[in-house]
Amino acid sequence: MTAVDGQHASCVRRDAALSRAFEFLGRRWNAAVLGKLRDGPVGFRDLSRSISGISDSVLSNRLSSLVIAGLIVRIVDEGPPVSVSYGLTPAGHALMPALDRIADWADEHIP
Repeated sequence: MTAVDGQHASCVRRDAALSRAFEFLGRRWNAAVLGKLRDGPVGFRDLSRSISGISDSVLSNRLSSLVIAGLIVRIVDEGPPVSVSYGLTPAGHALMPALDRIADWADEHIP
């Protein structure tokens, strides 16, 4: 493999990774949910109240997809009463600086 082939392969992998990231993070509400969990675990009802415009069914769907993606964890406290909250995993915490930089870029470049 030549250096040019290696650079091309690296670019293709990077493009594919960015496409996967933005396809997932670009789904409406995913970034908002992640942002609400940045300071610690939050219960479903509190999440629902804090994200204006999201329905309970969509929130439930987004939480499930974020759990499957390994970015958040579902925490069950057996109580009584039983309560469920959601928190960031290490992968979710690792994403926060990138989301902050994207938000800063948007504030500066997208009116």
